[in-house]
Amino acid sequence: MKSIKILFPWLLAVSALAGAYFFYASSSQKETELVQLRPEVQELQTLRAENEELKKLQGQGDELAQLRKDNVDLPRLRNEVRQLREEKLTLTRQTQSAQVQVQTAQAQAQAAQSLAQALRTNALSGLTPKGAQDPALALANACINNLRQIDGAKQQWALENRKPATALVNQVELARYFKNNTMPVCPAGGIYTLNTVGLAPICNMPGHALPKQ
Repeated sequence: MKSIKILFPWLLAVSALAGAYFFYASSSQKETELVQLRPEVQELQTLRAENEELKKLQGQGDELAQLRKDNVDLPRLRNEVRQLREEKLTLTRQTQSAQVQVQTAQAQAQAAQSLAQALRTNALSGLTPKGAQDPALALANACINNLRQIDGAKQQWALENRKPATALVNQVELARYFKNNTMPVCPAGGIYTLNTVGLAPICNMPGHALPKQ
């Protein structure tokens, strides 16, 4: 009994030392494992960062691909816009030209009716009344007056737009110089040729011409 009492403190000391050694050994092992795991943890963190970077790059790649697609479509869209503008301009010119032609045809029809009425009146009377002007001569004089106005409009247009004598003009450009934007027409149904700025306009009806200067 006495020997047990003597050995008991030693047993406790040995047990404490054994426990301390076990704890130390366990701690050392865990620390060793932790040291071994640190590179792996760092590698894992690096891989995560690289993965996030790759995701960002992939997103940028998608945006770049979309931009490239948009850039491919851009020339086609510009070409379509250019074609639409050209078609619009062409339609506008055709509309203006058609309006001028309609107005010219209406004026020619009215002139033809007036001439027919004058000729009918003369035919019924059998002669031209004394002091009355020959209808054909009256129509020629009216046409010559129109040619003077057209030539004046050509000179005004050339002056305002700084055009040389060789520049060509058309009815659409000259129409704005006349009342209601309507070009004068030959009352006898003749067709006008505007010519260049330096050349006088002409009518295809015989006797309907400006005096030579």
